[in-house]
Amino acid sequence: MKFNHEKIETNSWLMLVLVLLVISVGGAVEIVPLYFQKSTTQAAPGVEPYTAIRLAGRDVYVSEGCYNCHSQMIRPFRAETLRYGDFSTAGEFVYDRPFQWGSKRTGPDLARVGARYSDEWHRLHLTNPRDVVPESNMPAYPWLAQKKVDPVAITANLKALQKLGVPYTDEQIASAAKEVEGKTQMEALIAYLQGMGVKTMPPAK
Repeated sequence: MKFNHEKIETNSWLMLVLVLLVISVGGAVEIVPLYFQKSTTQAAPGVEPYTAIRLAGRDVYVSEGCYNCHSQMIRPFRAETLRYGDFSTAGEFVYDRPFQWGSKRTGPDLARVGARYSDEWHRLHLTNPRDVVPESNMPAYPWLAQKKVDPVAITANLKALQKLGVPYTDEQIASAAKEVEGKTQMEALIAYLQGMGVKTMPPAK
């Protein structure tokens, strides 16, 4: 029996069902294997869950929309690795929910910014970017030095992530509030930035 394309092409509902079927099967073939691939499901060597202060800083990073101008994904191209460092791998971001990959770069990629600058440099940069980078068009965030991290919120955050599979211990959750007590959002954000791309981090200052 000869296959007749005309029946499919003239029946919009049949065409829709077949298109959805093809997309579903194709998507499953691409996505499902990733759940069983260690490089995408297991942390890269040296990568550990965020400490409470760095997790609080990550929350500030997301809430202030930093991802709108900065990606955290170095692509495997020579021009990128020469400028930013080693290309990004999935194993570095298994504890990120959601991960901060992207392609929007009004500012530079931040995947390897950790430990490149001092805490004081970051403080000046966040307070008024033009003080350290005269040509910068980044907005200033001076109010972060006045706003405090919420200890209750960060404890709840760690508990939620633990339920999602991030290997936080009960002791880490219990000590989270004390770790961020009295810390400003700027201090937390700087701690987060200082950890970007650094697999084995010293204790946050």
